[in-house]
Amino acid sequence: MGAVRGILVVAVVLAVATILAGAAEGKVNGKAKGKYRALFNFGDSLADAGNLLANGVDFRLATAQLPYGQTFPGHPTGRCSDGRLVVDHLADEFGLPLLPPSKLKNSSFAHGANFAITGATALDTPYFEAKGLGAVVWNSGALLTQIQWFRDLKPFFCNSTKAECDEFYANSLFVVGEFGGNDYNAPLFAGKGLEEAYKFMPDVIQAISDGIEQLIAEGARELIVPGVMPTGCFPVYLNMLDEPADGYGPQSGCVRRYNTFSWVHNAHLKRMLEKLRPKHPNVRIIYGDYYTPVIQFMLQPEKFGFYKQLPRACCGAPGSVAKAAYNFNVTAKCGEAGATACDDPSTHWSWDGIHLTEAAYGHIARGWVYGPFADQPIFQSS
Repeated sequence: MGAVRGILVVAVVLAVATILAGAAEGKVNGKAKGKYRALFNFGDSLADAGNLLANGVDFRLATAQLPYGQTFPGHPTGRCSDGRLVVDHLADEFGLPLLPPSKLKNSSFAHGANFAITGATALDTPYFEAKGLGAVVWNSGALLTQIQWFRDLKPFFCNSTKAECDEFYANSLFVVGEFGGNDYNAPLFAGKGLEEAYKFMPDVIQAISDGIEQLIAEGARELIVPGVMPTGCFPVYLNMLDEPADGYGPQSGCVRRYNTFSWVHNAHLKRMLEKLRPKHPNVRIIYGDYYTPVIQFMLQPEKFGFYKQLPRACCGAPGSVAKAAYNFNVTAKCGEAGATACDDPSTHWSWDGIHLTEAAYGHIARGWVYGPFADQPIFQSS
């Protein structure tokens, strides 16, 4: 069994090396190591490394329970995955320690901090309250709130001259997002549908733009701004929706109109970034792609070492008989009674029907660093 698994691992590595040659070469040769002095990360549950739990573990939270964290570090950390997230893999690629959650006391922030927190939105709470969605959205730290947390920690990064801070930030990478997923979930989970969610889009994009501008004003000179994932491929939505037969992608099994929604958000986001770049000619702003890799995980899973199957959560429980294949049950979510994890999360891209596995996040991170999952690789050979 061990020999078979070893052969499988080698095959997977070779397949991924073929499709992401730059990523594999960069990792082997350590080309990206030393590129940055620090990382600063902002976002939601896709990037939260423990901020939600930093003030004490709430044992009612599923992410405070195994099997969250089973792959890394072997116990729950507040990460919504079996292990490391994109930002953790980025730190590995750059030879930096994993970023501590910004709210974790007695931490060293010499190499940056992670401000992401589960439930975060691009828009502030009053926006949702004005639309009658205050009770639906769970906003524990919107983008501008996280940027204020960043300002509050400034003495831990550079505490002497402005020139010192400017130099430190100029040699750091700022990861801004993804933002938008939770903003759109507010109307979607309230049953208001995509038509209402589309109305949020201009304001979400503007909020992300405002956040980028504020970080640039603080001294950021290299930023990567991720888009959203293809919503229609995630078991949490597939379990919720009833679509006509022609509403699903014939190969992927994803809901087309929800994926179109995500694609439109990303198109607007990229257009916004294109407008920002001429305003800040000395700043590099990169678009990070979450959408394309997840689609590839669905259509060409074998190239990443994943099983070929309909969108399916590794950790969860079957719902209704008609939708049992998605392995998502709102009354028995991952980490809750009745849910179990698959034997090998590295063979799945979807961890809990909402978030990704460590393996999937690793492919995405290396695709951002070396290509092809960014509009320009973070690391570029001189």
